Amino acid sequence: MSEDIKTAIIDYGMGNLFSVQQACMHAGIDAVITRGPQNIEDASALILPGVGAFGDAMNNLRALNLIDPIKRSVEEGKPFLGICLGLQLLMSESEEFGTHQGLNIIPGRTVKFPLENGQESFRKVPQVG
Repeated sequence: MSEDIKTAIIDYGMGNLFSVQQACMHAGIDAVITRGPQNIEDASALILPGVGAFGDAMNNLRALNLIDPIKRSVEEGKPFLGICLGLQLLMSESEEFGTHQGLNIIPGRTVKFPLENGQESFRKVPQVG
């Protein structure tokens, strides 16, 4: 990663990467889209966007060997922005389509909306992204 590139947008196959990159550009942030573990380690800030299912996202991060570089970067105190699913992945685990282990950076679980009277809820849930 070149010296002047400071922010890495992590490409793990599940994000609106170009929208995030455009937003960075409009904010004056020089950001590169990458799936390279070394680029993530070299960046001074990380953005993890995400659209999709928690379990699939973790499988992709694992397959691309991105879990350890992300965790090390956060442990080092680098600024980190998780967007939508990218933020949920920081949790210990998720109940989405089964139970899946997360990055365990933030202790806790992402959980389903509670049942009403033991029945699935038909509440309107926002769908964004």
